[in-house]
Amino acid sequence: MSVLIFARAPEPGLCKTRLIPRLGAEGAAALHTQLLERTLSTATAANTGPVQLWCTPDTDHPYFAECQRRWGVSLHTQQGADLGARMDHAFQHSLSPSTPAGAILLGCDAPELTVEHLRQAHAQLASGIDVVLGPAYDGGYVLIGLRQPCSAFFSAMPWGSDQVLTLTRQRIAALHLHHYELAPQPDLDRPEDLKSLP
Repeated sequence: MSVLIFARAPEPGLCKTRLIPRLGAEGAAALHTQLLERTLSTATAANTGPVQLWCTPDTDHPYFAECQRRWGVSLHTQQGADLGARMDHAFQHSLSPSTPAGAILLGCDAPELTVEHLRQAHAQLASGIDVVLGPAYDGGYVLIGLRQPCSAFFSAMPWGSDQVLTLTRQRIAALHLHHYELAPQPDLDRPEDLKSLP
């Protein structure tokens, strides 16, 4: 069961932009790097299956090659016009409708995500649950696991708003799918989120 991690190249001024007013461009990029490395270490330690690093703008940045060397992850380029399209593409690439083994997708903005969370999500998918969500306190989610690709979760979604989790739950119900939710946790997108850093 693959773990798909979405990450932006750690270029100052181009990542964690909403934190730049508080941390500066260099500080925001450094925090992004720290969070990504923590996420890679957590995902590989969970040992639930292959770890894929889905990169933007592409896989050519030297830091991504370093991640591949250090953690043994495979590198893939995010493709799509918005976040939902990119997430859908990653699931379509990693899952086959005829072989529903499951995959878990996450970003690198969840400072409290643990090995146990990933193993719990893995176990639920392996037991036959269709969808696993890791709710975020801000109304989004830090993790989504699917047994089969499902574009309905990713189209026409107001990404970055506090409606994402609610709308995702509504779509799960409309499709009559079985789902499981992990305990809610913080994600780190805005200056006020910095208080959740360990």
